[in-house]
Amino acid sequence: MSEQQSSPGSEWWRHAVIYQVYPRSWADADGDGMGDLPGITARLPHLAELGVDALWLSPFYTSPQHDAGYDVADYRDVDPRFGTLADADALLARAHELGLRVVVDLVPNHSSSDHPWFQAALASPPGSPERARYVFRDGRGPDGEEPPNNWRSNFGGPGWTRVTEADGRPGQWYLHLFDVTQPDFDWTNPEVGDEMESVIRFWLDRGVDGFRIDVAHGLVKVEGLPDTEVNIVDLPPGEQVTVTTSSMPMWDQPGVHDIYRRWRRVTDSYGIPGEDADRMLCAEAWVVPYDALALYVRPDELHQAFNFPFLVTPWIASALRESVTESLAVVAPYDAPQTWVLSNHDVVRHATRLGYEPTPGPTRMDAVGPDDPQPDAAVGLRRARAATALMLALPGSAYLYQGEELGLPEATQLPDDVLQDPTWVRSGHTSRGRDGCRVPVPWEGDAPSFGFGPSERSWLPQSDVYGELAVDRQRGVPGSTLELYRELLRVRRELGLGMRELVWVESGVDDVLAFDSVGRDGPAVRVVTNVGGEPYPLPEGEVLVASTELDGDLLPADATAWVRHS
Repeated sequence: MSEQQSSPGSEWWRHAVIYQVYPRSWADADGDGMGDLPGITARLPHLAELGVDALWLSPFYTSPQHDAGYDVADYRDVDPRFGTLADADALLARAHELGLRVVVDLVPNHSSSDHPWFQAALASPPGSPERARYVFRDGRGPDGEEPPNNWRSNFGGPGWTRVTEADGRPGQWYLHLFDVTQPDFDWTNPEVGDEMESVIRFWLDRGVDGFRIDVAHGLVKVEGLPDTEVNIVDLPPGEQVTVTTSSMPMWDQPGVHDIYRRWRRVTDSYGIPGEDADRMLCAEAWVVPYDALALYVRPDELHQAFNFPFLVTPWIASALRESVTESLAVVAPYDAPQTWVLSNHDVVRHATRLGYEPTPGPTRMDAVGPDDPQPDAAVGLRRARAATALMLALPGSAYLYQGEELGLPEATQLPDDVLQDPTWVRSGHTSRGRDGCRVPVPWEGDAPSFGFGPSERSWLPQSDVYGELAVDRQRGVPGSTLELYRELLRVRRELGLGMRELVWVESGVDDVLAFDSVGRDGPAVRVVTNVGGEPYPLPEGEVLVASTELDGDLLPADATAWVRHS
């Protein structure tokens, strides 16, 4: 267990590298084709060997799985598909034994329509306490036949569904900013806040080290639920959004910050002076502009917020420098770390996303299907390795998504009849959804389901190329993506790069980005990224790690190197 990982009082979350495990797709212990908690536990040594500090588990709670577990029916139990509470306890114990912290998903914006609260709301009349836990409203028009406002679901279609009352008549409407099976809670009701605090304490008491907060910017809506002038989900692909998130009445409203101050007091209460008891809160908040996102990490609120503006920055040196500079500047007044991420379970994997030619402006990429223009896989992987090497040298914390250490691309050839993301249906089969980044991980190239489980079964079909990228095909192989990640993480940890400061260096070339990672102890580390220009001469010094093979002292296109110099 490294000193950086677990020193008491070290505020580990300031510099941690956290690895996202999507339970459906990481490891299947019982052979039913779906990943589970025992499977995750059995594969935890992989994460310890990789060199990460923690894992983040996507939802494993009781759920009908209409949205892969983000529709929670019981926040205090494990879905039988994934195991039991005893399995969760065993996973926590094994992770801690290996020096890994565990962050779990919290889904506070909405529940499943199967949740007992929502079932009670459906069985109760308008105006009842049961309905007051969710956003129920009368419809517009003479007979209430029109939705209460024009809000849209993020998955496509209307954001409202009308219920049939107990007497059989058409009744009120309920809000669902996502799938129809995910009714939004009404956070103006104190009962909702009390319940969610109880859920947080339940898992803290079981030993989890933190929470990733789903839709953290969506809990509070503008009073009166007015129409919105912009429905981002209905914009044509590629059209850029210039409005601020908070200008839309369902996102990023000031009241969310009061909720997070309450939660911060809860997590802080689990701290023990002089002992290692930091508990962390991280926001999934798609918020623009940068300075609005930074408000989530003020000292009395959350510890981290995903840096999605960095994720969508194009592979252009000037754009990357501007993104990194602004990212660090906006959190500096709050003494908060920046949190970097390139891939997760909701976006096209960066090994595929970067396989397309970059264009100015935020990268907006819908899912890729068999009939869409395909990326250049070799270029995408090369850039992905370089982008990760750049990211892991930046000060702050970083998140990795399962399988990116293998260079897994998006599964772009999934046939229509296997797609399970609710976006596919809600969009009228115009948006393929997120299944392409969720295909199960390959562990053994010659095993059934590539070692994902003991049988051939896999809840989504795996691409043939996944076998070539399996863990056992890359472990110990010089130059493999797996070994690159291990070396990057080893050097990052040994030199404490996440705790250093960044000083920009002028490269003199438009396509080359360079900075020094400067710490109190030891020489600076020069980080150089060539995003596509001519080979670039590296500074004198010891090359600690490079994302691709070098030509002497020349850094080729789409590559990053770390050089220790005096």
